[in-house]
Amino acid sequence: MESGAKKWIIVATVVLCTLLELIDTSIVNVALTQMMGNLSATLSEVSWVIAAYAIANVIVVPLTGFLSEQFGRRNYFGFSVVLFTMASIACGQSTNIWELVAFRFIQGVGGGALMATSQSILIDTFPPKQLPLGQALFGMGVIIGPTIGPTLGGYIVDNYDWPWIFYVNVPVGILATICTFAFIEDPERMKHMKPRPLRELDWQGIVLLILGVGSLQFVLEKGETEDWFESSLINVFTGLSIIGIVGFIWRELTATNPIVDLRVLTRSRNLAVGAILSFVLGFGLFASVFVFPIFTQRILGFTAAQTGLLLLPGALVSGFMMPIIGRALQAGVPQKFMLPFGFGIFFVFTFWMSQKISPTAGQSDFFWPLILRGVGLGLLFLPVTTMSLAGLRGKDGAQAAGLTGMLRQLGGSFGVAIVGTYLERNLAYNRVALLPNISLYDTETQQRLQAFTQNFLSKGFSLMQAQQQAYAALEGTVMKQASLITYAQTFTVLGLFFLGCIPMILLIKRVRNAGPVDLNAAH
Repeated sequence: MESGAKKWIIVATVVLCTLLELIDTSIVNVALTQMMGNLSATLSEVSWVIAAYAIANVIVVPLTGFLSEQFGRRNYFGFSVVLFTMASIACGQSTNIWELVAFRFIQGVGGGALMATSQSILIDTFPPKQLPLGQALFGMGVIIGPTIGPTLGGYIVDNYDWPWIFYVNVPVGILATICTFAFIEDPERMKHMKPRPLRELDWQGIVLLILGVGSLQFVLEKGETEDWFESSLINVFTGLSIIGIVGFIWRELTATNPIVDLRVLTRSRNLAVGAILSFVLGFGLFASVFVFPIFTQRILGFTAAQTGLLLLPGALVSGFMMPIIGRALQAGVPQKFMLPFGFGIFFVFTFWMSQKISPTAGQSDFFWPLILRGVGLGLLFLPVTTMSLAGLRGKDGAQAAGLTGMLRQLGGSFGVAIVGTYLERNLAYNRVALLPNISLYDTETQQRLQAFTQNFLSKGFSLMQAQQQAYAALEGTVMKQASLITYAQTFTVLGLFFLGCIPMILLIKRVRNAGPVDLNAAH
């Protein structure tokens, strides 16, 4: 355990690294158009900039426990900071799209380790009585990071060029590298551990993990653009993901020294429930962050920076709540009492948002619902994390934390993929449903077309051009109305999904006198 200034230097270092990693998951989203122009890339090609980073992340996270033990946690964390920083420089220097994709994959390898190792360092930095505070600080980074990304990215793209979304990582990375090797130390149990000989490593497990989880992440990232199972490419990778995941589960349950010990799930019912709830949490966190910016920018015309600033207060509320919830847990308030409130608040948020969606909605209409979302996420993240890991020790704690981290990230990918598909499919359905209400023989439709035509005539269009523009404007009105209905339905469905998760809390078993969680390589 550390104390004094050293303790807070370590805290600042690992929380900043967590923020860096999570900011980079979303910061590039607002720069894709500029990248397409500068690198002569298509939309399909530039989407790999996002997919490569996510695939690398989800592969590395469950391996961090093993890698920390193999090379030493400080060495592994420091190397990952250096790798992330160097890859960020290389991303900014890329001269074509595939260079950028390759360097983003390398950046994702380093970034996955930053988030996955930061929590364990925080836990070893705080004494047992302050353990919820360490987890709360980690939670602040997890909740705030994805929200800051679009805001920071929008500001950089509006005022500078796209490479600067990567260069901003460099000074923080250099400072974090110095602080890592100067202040962070391995826990006592790791100082005496010898690395496993290469021949004894679970190479089959590693290969199957990369094949299964990597292919699944690819399907989730590219499914919508490839029209899902209408694409032979998606079908092939779906098959590979099934083979890889089934083979990985079988291998890890039967291997003597598995790379990821899945048997820990059978030793802790709370971990099994917590793993599912971590998936749900990732689903809600990333799906809601995904759908709201699309609505505000496509329908209401907000800029990326405006949308990011609108999301920021709610994220800060989540961050500020973390220490409060940590103290409540420390005082003995059971997690199973907090979680229903979190899910219930998230349901109220989604229902409120579905009511606020309208063509005249402004920024003030969404402020309080997004604040409520922040409260709900605060009541979910820390209780799920502490409940999942309660009573676990040593390697079990490390393996459990890696599993919950991977599932939270996969939940986010599922959330974005499912919500994106739901939006596209329901938008087409709602447009078709509205068309019977529009007829050239209907008086109201005729009046609307005449008004559009007169408006375009007054702007100097010829009669034929004005009539063509009037029909286009009418189609635009239909599409906007269909979009409003679709986004309202999407928020309602998300709310019902969270409401349906509440009964799972009944499966949680209260762990008494569990003591501190030893997470020496946890996520």
